[in-house]
Amino acid sequence: MALPVQDERTMPAVVLRDLDKRPLEHALAELQALVEQHGHVIVLCSQAVPAAVTQRLHTLRSLLESDRIALFRPDLPPLGLAVLARQLRQLASCDLSPGVLASAGRLLVHYIHSGAVLGSVARLDRVPVGLKAHAKSWVPGSQFAVVAHPEPQLVRVGPGATLAGPEFSTWMLVARGQLQSDWLASLAKSWSAHGLRETPLPAESPQWWGTSRLIEFCSYLADLSVLYQLVTSVRQSTCHWCGIDVIGDRCVFCSATPPVYEPPAPRALEQRTPA
Repeated sequence: MALPVQDERTMPAVVLRDLDKRPLEHALAELQALVEQHGHVIVLCSQAVPAAVTQRLHTLRSLLESDRIALFRPDLPPLGLAVLARQLRQLASCDLSPGVLASAGRLLVHYIHSGAVLGSVARLDRVPVGLKAHAKSWVPGSQFAVVAHPEPQLVRVGPGATLAGPEFSTWMLVARGQLQSDWLASLAKSWSAHGLRETPLPAESPQWWGTSRLIEFCSYLADLSVLYQLVTSVRQSTCHWCGIDVIGDRCVFCSATPPVYEPPAPRALEQRTPA
């Protein structure tokens, strides 16, 4: 899902639809045109999509024989992934090289808190669920609050229930499915969120969370200057294989890892007899 622009500088997104259902040559032509138009393409893909979609993406990249296509599949719920994509679209308007921009996804993912309010956890397999919670999920009217990222949390919604949240100022984005709950207002207050914004529920969310009775939420950094400062404060390096500038320990375009530098062992001093 491509979220609406955050500000006038946010770059537009391209949604690669039905990759596993369309003819291969059509998808190949679309991706090739994007590479030729923009030079580099960063593809974010949810881990909730069918395996055929992931296979098709790798096939397309191999057929194009291109190291200008970065495939990124972070372990984020669908709404969190959409937020991360928009943050990268915001940063795309800045003076960042393609490798640094693509690498920024691995950094910014640590500042996203993603979860949901669920009407049942009976089919939830993304977060550890105890037997007691499983039993209570069969009680009519039960609701559970879950954080899947960055650290798994699960509580039963009720008076005084809360979740550990970010230690920095954020906005909260909410996507409502087939569930009604006012509890998120109190969570936003306890997390000191600037405010709540709403958006449609991503198509992959019911499958990711194991139920359509949910309200997905995501707490995130919205200010472009803060995002830019985070990314530019990290040391950059040059990929030894393809020569592109990156941050982190692996090139997002060619997947090369920097060679490990082993300093030579210090030589023992020779024992000499004084003259």
